Amino acid sequence: MEEQWIREILQKGSRQAADQLIRAHYDEIYRFVYRQTGHKEDAMDLTQSIFLAMLRALATYRPERGSFRVWLYRIAANKVIDVRRRARLTPLPLEEILVPEGEDFAARIQDRALLAQIEAYVSGLDPLTQGVFRLRLYGERPFKEIADALGQPEAALKSRYYRLLAQLRKEFDPHG
Repeated sequence: MEEQWIREILQKGSRQAADQLIRAHYDEIYRFVYRQTGHKEDAMDLTQSIFLAMLRALATYRPERGSFRVWLYRIAANKVIDVRRRARLTPLPLEEILVPEGEDFAARIQDRALLAQIEAYVSGLDPLTQGVFRLRLYGERPFKEIADALGQPEAALKSRYYRLLAQLRKEFDPHG
C-alpha cells in the first residue's frame, strides 16, 4: 500500500495519498519525538516538520536501499538532532513513564536532572553517534534497522553505541 501511495504522490501529487501515508506513520514518529522532547506541543510541531521534510524529499527515497519506515526514521532522527543544536529541549525521562506509585519524589527529580545532563552530553556529540543513540534508546529500533537508516555497517554502530554507553557510565555513574 505504501508503495502505491508514494507513486500517487510523486506522479499525481495526490493529497489523499499523502494523507494516508502520513496517517500510517504519524503515531509512531510522534512517540519517537515525544520521548525526546517531553513536551506535547514541541513533539507535535517537530512531527509536522518531519512529515513536511518527508514529502519534500520523497522523490529521493529509494526502496532498494531500505524500507520507507527506516528512511522516515532517518529523517526524524536528523530533525531531532537539528532541533537539539538550535535549542535545548528537555527530554521526557523514561522512568517518568514507568515510576511506581509511592516512589521517592526526590529520586525522581535526581533522575530527571541526570537524564537532562546525559541529553546535554549526547547533544554535543557528532550527528552519527546521536542518531545511533536516539534511534536505539528512544526509537527502540534494532541495530540492523539503524544500520540501514544511517547507511553504516551494523557492527560499527553497535561498537559506537556500546562505547557511548561506557562513556556515559564513566561520566555520570557515581558508583562506577
